[in-house]
Amino acid sequence: MPEQTTFPYCPCGSQRRYSECCQRYHAGEKAPTPEALMRSRFTAFVLKIEDYLRASWHTSTQPTVLDLDNSPDWTSLRILDSSEQGDNGQVHFQAIYRLNPGWGYLQEHSQFVRENRRWYYLEGQPHEGVLKPGRNEPCPCGSGRKFKACCL
Repeated sequence: MPEQTTFPYCPCGSQRRYSECCQRYHAGEKAPTPEALMRSRFTAFVLKIEDYLRASWHTSTQPTVLDLDNSPDWTSLRILDSSEQGDNGQVHFQAIYRLNPGWGYLQEHSQFVRENRRWYYLEGQPHEGVLKPGRNEPCPCGSGRKFKACCL
């Protein structure tokens, strides 16, 4: 697990430092909600923390091999909706990544389950596409600046 990152803020989009955000979950603390787990999993994909991703994946759907070397260059996460009811949770998110050239996204309705007071990612229905941000829209890199003043 990385002690610190080169990002000024946690990659999950919380606007907090990694040490104050997802790092505690990567170190073993239980994520309190499906959304917190989703954010920590996104950050683990960015930082390529395979052990955490496998540990946070429910054993019934966990892949036998996880190749993060060929993973996209993830840049930002947008939580579109999240909910929980009892021991079941859902998170609808959009994860943005760099394409050469341009931007892509993976949007997913993810299902989570809680067992022994710990949330696990169960499964999701992903949809991928090309992202074409407008000049005055927020930059997909997650900087908070307009696209025309950042990565255009």
